[in-house]
Amino acid sequence: MKVKSFEDLIEEVHKKGICQQCGGCVSFCNSMEYDVIGYKEPNSPPEFINKENCLKCGICYHICPQTHVLDKDLNRTFNLLDFSSMPLGNICDLYSCQSVDYDFLNHGTDGGVVNSLLNYMFQENLIDGAIVAKTKAPFSREPFLAKGKEDLLSTSGLKLVISQQLDEVQRYHSYSSSLPKISSTKFKKLAVVGTPCQIYTIRCMQNLGIIPSHNIEFCLGLFCYENFEFNQQKVEQFEREFTIKFEDIEKIKIKKNLIIQLKGEESLINIPFEDLKDYMRPACNACSDFTNIYADISFGGLGSPENFTTVITRTKKGHKLIAEAQKQGTFVNLEIDSSTEKYVKNLLLQYSSSKIERKENFMKSKLRNLKEIKSTA
Repeated sequence: MKVKSFEDLIEEVHKKGICQQCGGCVSFCNSMEYDVIGYKEPNSPPEFINKENCLKCGICYHICPQTHVLDKDLNRTFNLLDFSSMPLGNICDLYSCQSVDYDFLNHGTDGGVVNSLLNYMFQENLIDGAIVAKTKAPFSREPFLAKGKEDLLSTSGLKLVISQQLDEVQRYHSYSSSLPKISSTKFKKLAVVGTPCQIYTIRCMQNLGIIPSHNIEFCLGLFCYENFEFNQQKVEQFEREFTIKFEDIEKIKIKKNLIIQLKGEESLINIPFEDLKDYMRPACNACSDFTNIYADISFGGLGSPENFTTVITRTKKGHKLIAEAQKQGTFVNLEIDSSTEKYVKNLLLQYSSSKIERKENFMKSKLRNLKEIKSTA
């Protein structure tokens, strides 16, 4: 049987407009040292750089979040019967938390919990690096390797444009087509904060035993309904439509709507996701995971009150981490009774179901368009 390779990804994913630009295929290419694939244009899928050097090993195809080759293996690992019956994934426990650290709470999103947890992990020597996203401008970010609290504070706040976090993993490692091995670096225990497509790709790498995925100790997943792309034309359109200047945006939050706080203003601007379709990355239509089901711990603003973060532990490792951080007084927890827990889960299920339905409709539309093209050819 022919092994599917990057050529097949181009046909099955890129040409269909469903590449999520997670960076996995570029970061973990078995022929990376020969510059086989890379990004030529911003906000575009990876392309062949030196096609003749491709080994056609199939790794890029297997780890892509749009091929779903390893879904059954991952579902067994993460106690999922199947995604359709468990759209919220495996839930060990559910919390609503707020950081006790004023810096993280003041500069972060919602409860400042993710960076507060990362800081705890640094203090306890559980990690020596954290791959996060650093804000460049509103709705714009870049991957960043944080090494401590000051780095984490510089990255605080919500970002809604995808960044190739996995490229940052790749930066600290080198590969050989015959014997992948880690380059000399002190970063041996990493945490990654990522969107569902990024965490999925990492889990696929770990399932296949691809170096350096074994260096990733913790996967912290963010709730994600969609991401956005902004070129200059879109920025101008957004500013006209919502009478908001990008330069005036202080903070962005996600609850039931996109919430924007302007510099020097106490009042908040709520924008329904329905009104943001023109700015959404098209590939996000092809994603069905809202709560980041393959993470060790998932985080998001939905379901919690102002300045609190909804936290879902999914694995034994993630559950133990949260429990130990709580013992050290890293967070303040809201009391969640059975009725509140039911309300939060139903709310998360509502958004998850909406995202699943959106993907189904999107893929049906793509299939219809493909059939129409073939019929007229």
